[in-house]
Amino acid sequence: MTNPYDIIDKYYPVGSRLRDIYLRHCRAVADEALAISHRLGLPLDDDMVRGAALLHDIGIYATHAPSIACEGAHPYIAHGVIGAELLRREGAPGQWAAVAEHHTGSGLTAQEIVRQNLPLPPVDILPVTQLERLICYADKFYSKSGDMKRKPLERVKASLAGFGEASLQRFLKLHEEFGA
Repeated sequence: MTNPYDIIDKYYPVGSRLRDIYLRHCRAVADEALAISHRLGLPLDDDMVRGAALLHDIGIYATHAPSIACEGAHPYIAHGVIGAELLRREGAPGQWAAVAEHHTGSGLTAQEIVRQNLPLPPVDILPVTQLERLICYADKFYSKSGDMKRKPLERVKASLAGFGEASLQRFLKLHEEFGA
């Protein structure tokens, strides 16, 4: 299996602020996802979960988000699609690319993308597989800014509610599946 750090090393220079932010966030998501998987006895391979979590945000380097040291040209919301393309080019497992592509928010429907005029392909990018849903869920508890500590559930819900009722409802379904 591909070593996630081989890919991370290509796009996130050692010693850079962006790499530090990236790894702190992705390792927290990996720890959360693995803890949930073990607690629930999910039939997921630990290396697959860890790799998917470590690479779910691989596309952020190409986006413009100066507050988290991203100096690329693309809008931040495109990081999942960008990351999926990158992972496919790098020959990473297809499940990792799918996780990157489908984890944004609680997923997005083609209708939401069109209605909100988002700079994304007008297709559903929803977490479908158990691995995709798990990483999407775990990711919502960790920010790449501020203190980067685990967010309380109510704060996650409030954040997703700001993107609309459908977004919140999708998250609540994930919480039913993976929450304590």
